[in-house]
Amino acid sequence: MAMFPSRTNLDSWAKMGNKGWSYDDLAPYFQKFATSHPPSQAIKETLGGLSYYQDDIKGNGPIQLSFDDQYTDMNKNWFKTFAEMGLEMKTDPRTGRAIGAFQNSSTIELGKNTRSSSVTAYYTEEIAKRPNLKVLLETTVQKIATETRNGQVVATGVEVKDKGGKVSTLRAGREVVLAAGTIRTPQLLELSGIGDRDLLESLGINVVIDNPNVGEHMQDHLMTSQQFPVKKEYPSADGLRDPERFKAAFEQYATSKQGPLAGMGTSVAYVPLADRNGVMTVADRKALFDKYLSTTPTLNPVQKREFKLIRSLLETENEPAIQYLCFPGSLTVTPHPETLTDMFTSHAPYDCIGIMSLLNHPFSRGNVHISSSDASVPPTWNPNYCSHPLDLEILARTVGFVEKIVNTPPYSDMIDTNLKRLPDAKGDDLDVTKDIVRGRTVSCFHIAGTCRMLPRELGGVVDEKLIVHGTANIRVVDASMIPLEPLGNIQTTVYAVAERAADIIKESRKITLPIR
Repeated sequence: MAMFPSRTNLDSWAKMGNKGWSYDDLAPYFQKFATSHPPSQAIKETLGGLSYYQDDIKGNGPIQLSFDDQYTDMNKNWFKTFAEMGLEMKTDPRTGRAIGAFQNSSTIELGKNTRSSSVTAYYTEEIAKRPNLKVLLETTVQKIATETRNGQVVATGVEVKDKGGKVSTLRAGREVVLAAGTIRTPQLLELSGIGDRDLLESLGINVVIDNPNVGEHMQDHLMTSQQFPVKKEYPSADGLRDPERFKAAFEQYATSKQGPLAGMGTSVAYVPLADRNGVMTVADRKALFDKYLSTTPTLNPVQKREFKLIRSLLETENEPAIQYLCFPGSLTVTPHPETLTDMFTSHAPYDCIGIMSLLNHPFSRGNVHISSSDASVPPTWNPNYCSHPLDLEILARTVGFVEKIVNTPPYSDMIDTNLKRLPDAKGDDLDVTKDIVRGRTVSCFHIAGTCRMLPRELGGVVDEKLIVHGTANIRVVDASMIPLEPLGNIQTTVYAVAERAADIIKESRKITLPIR
């Protein structure tokens, strides 16, 4: 799913102390990484027009964004229902401002119905032949080799282990760029002696740079899902549970890349803070924040400053607090799931549609840290979901707003009220919706922020050039550098950050001498 952040969301990055990272600074890179293909006229007609979509926003990058053709009346009714509630989309979400229902594009090759990814788009056959590029498979990074020069830490190479167990050191000619992700990047920094002194010393790791911010401030989007039975005239994707139908669909996609497996058929909506009565007034939002931010102690002045910024986003009339998704099939979360199968196994023998509620701007913060000096031991991930009471309060209210969606025509016309929905509880009572959130909320795996780009004194791990504080040439380019989680799926933001990082690195090489 290709979702784009808001202007106010990215401007908050600059307000946090990151010069050169405002919306206007990043906007060109959202066009640089991708090429957008507009929806066909047939798709527009199926979905009711999509009048907000700007065909002239195209971009010129290698990632391909397009629309699948698996949309039905369920999707059209989604748009009509939000318009009925006064939430019709007026602007293209790619322009940095979006409130209402819209149809997202996806990273799909137009006409091929295959995924467009960083591998297919950036690691082409031509690029793979470059003499200065070598990809090592089945090789694990153990740590970054460093030394101190003139009081500054310099990365001299990377220690790696191949599948046979052989350990060797790859020399760094200029710098080391970490792009191991939100969980593994802080792990590698800590294994390399960059992190909290107490933790490192307890594991026998030599402290190179004492920075307790490494691995902290983890943010993630939480998702609560509900499913509703539909009338027989609205068949859903649940029909694919029939083995013969699924076999036919699988064979169709395998041979022609067409059919029901060629797309998701999911539609989206961005909505300000809302409850079962609709969008909350600014006064009601302020009262909610006053109650929980004034009585809930923050960990330190840095977090207090950050909460103030998040509050300002959520109190803004045009900033989405929640992302809603409608899925043309069963999609509920088994209470207290232990596996991914538990999360999404349907328990209804009839066709359903699912509605997911995603928390765009969480207050809770988790962490990722090593528990061993052995790189083969995965780090410990403590997401700390809903540790701040406001996350539960906001999510519970958004589940209540789902009740308004399914009781507003034409969406309500599709629901079969004679059959059981899951969870079997109406969202018109706040205590009930809190129970739904507690038992049926999972990660969206949009994990970010464990090596945040911020000034060191404000909780940062990397500076605005993405260089790790205290080092001369260790850079981080992945979602761990995100200072404040963007709304929606973070894929496009990560691509844009990577493109900007490429320009920063190229610019730095005009003035930086090689290490050796």
